[in-house]
Amino acid sequence: MKLKALALSIALAAGIFGANAQTAYKGKDVFVGIGGGIISAYNAGFNTPSFYGDIMVGAYITPVWGVRAVIGGPFQTLDAKAGNAINYNTMGNLYSFKNKLFGELNIDAMVNFSNIFAEDLAKFDVYGFVGPTVNFSTVGTALKNGSVVGASYLVVEDNSFKTRFGATAGLGLGYNITNAFELALEGRFGITPSIFGDATDYRKAQPTGRVTLNAIYTIGGKHGKFARAAAAAAAAGYLSKEAADALAREYAEKNPKIVEKIVEKEVIKEVEKYINKEIPASTAVFFDINKSILSQKDKARLQLYADDIKGVESNFVITGYADKGTGSVKRNQTLSEQRAKAVYDYLISLGVPASKLSTKFEGGVDELFHNKDVLCRTVIIKPAK
Repeated sequence: MKLKALALSIALAAGIFGANAQTAYKGKDVFVGIGGGIISAYNAGFNTPSFYGDIMVGAYITPVWGVRAVIGGPFQTLDAKAGNAINYNTMGNLYSFKNKLFGELNIDAMVNFSNIFAEDLAKFDVYGFVGPTVNFSTVGTALKNGSVVGASYLVVEDNSFKTRFGATAGLGLGYNITNAFELALEGRFGITPSIFGDATDYRKAQPTGRVTLNAIYTIGGKHGKFARAAAAAAAAGYLSKEAADALAREYAEKNPKIVEKIVEKEVIKEVEKYINKEIPASTAVFFDINKSILSQKDKARLQLYADDIKGVESNFVITGYADKGTGSVKRNQTLSEQRAKAVYDYLISLGVPASKLSTKFEGGVDELFHNKDVLCRTVIIKPAK
């Protein structure tokens, strides 16, 4: 088991470029989040950081690519110290702006690097994001007609509502506590016209930086992570593409609330259901003379056999026989067909997919086992070649 788990892990990592998340299941992993941290504006000197909070909603369209909207705010700070505020008031003192209210909306295109290079087996998610931003503020600054008092500019506040457009980009490092809940540390860098206007020399393009810790919840769990791992298993030859698709769909439809320490455990556990089973050997079911009804003993045997063949990739042939020495040729042909159908129908009722089973009817035959006629009244199930 350990060797198979190790081989599976290696295959999942090696199969990433060939798989590229191309399972039929393209379910969207929708997530919401909330967080807090700090924001600072960059000027000639470093400004005192202000409180920054954010709320987000988004979705991973594939396990690698996603999109989200993030609302953030509500403060930015411009200090008088270290030459950050370049203008002077009428008293000749540096004009200081503290905690100016603002809000911003960021639209991020996201790429999950862990799902590209680590095949979802990593405990951490490393992701990047970039996109446009718009911020709003009702407090700004402006020169009053370029007036000069001595050698100083006269700076006034402008309380009109302003909208400013720019761009932001950043990186995130997420820690998967469960399959649905993640803590993520993010750094975001942006450039927009300054909300402080002419009080800063960067009024047309002011850099800002944010560091936040976010709690992110993926509704129903990260289905896409599992779909991608199943695709890699298919690319590595462990599963057919159809089996990988079915596995990912089954995982998504169950909508599990699984609490797993490591995503790798969940992936290996699910995929091993399909790859760790040996193909069952042939089995036989016997009938009374001129009968095609399954006994309770044979039903019990078939139930165990059905459990063994559900999770393997092979198909199986159900062949019906009759005793050549009893009954007419026509009757024996019909009887062998009825017996095969009885076994087929019972396996289907136990959950074996019909696509795995086919039937044959051999009619009356000479001795099959130990030269005893009674043992010809049988159905034999064999793996298809």
